[in-house]
Amino acid sequence: MMNCIIASTSTVHGSDYLAYLKEPLLELFKNVNEILFIPFARPGGISHEKYTEKAKKGLAFLNKEVVGLHEKENFKKAIEEAEAIFTGGGNTFVLVSQLYTHDLIKPLQNVISNGIPYLGTSAGSNICGKNMRTTNDMPIVYPPNFNTLEILPFNINAHYLDPDPTSTHKGETRETRIKEFHSYNAIPVVGLREGSWLKVTDDDIILKGELKARIFECEESPYEIAPETSLKDLH
Repeated sequence: MMNCIIASTSTVHGSDYLAYLKEPLLELFKNVNEILFIPFARPGGISHEKYTEKAKKGLAFLNKEVVGLHEKENFKKAIEEAEAIFTGGGNTFVLVSQLYTHDLIKPLQNVISNGIPYLGTSAGSNICGKNMRTTNDMPIVYPPNFNTLEILPFNINAHYLDPDPTSTHKGETRETRIKEFHSYNAIPVVGLREGSWLKVTDDDIILKGELKARIFECEESPYEIAPETSLKDLH
């Protein structure tokens, strides 16, 4: 019953917030009246109120009501009764810390598994993997656990960047960091480039967008997959 869009980013170059996802979001949210927005990742440290206003503006084309979770008196009940959920990007450590603080991991797992429409962007996508250990974010807070929703049988690396052969930067690449992760973990990682997303149902996980994704499996060479490829057997 799962019905999710798990996107690398909310905004692509030259486009407004969520604009590149307009058509898939019209389909995802077509049968709901209200979308519950989880603003906990707080990009740039902005307030929950300002972040929710940004989400409302970005989703205005849907003509749906968007309500911030922070506005609800009972967070867990709000998750359990939500018609649809959007978890925005920002800092994954902050997001996961707040989800554990308010005991929302299990309620989120349950409602997403039971089929309510779910949109995740960036940090909101990172939490759909087995754990959050392949995020790019700084650990500015310390969540009680790195385990996340496990909606996907693998991890996400959102905003995946390829090495720039013209750059003078000699530090670690994204691929190097993921290889370090595989020194201690066997979980596959999907490098989602900007403008790419996963369409998740009970039956399949399909790469969408115009770009390939880079797949990392422990003790294997990385490889590329094309849009419309299934990832349901990656685990």
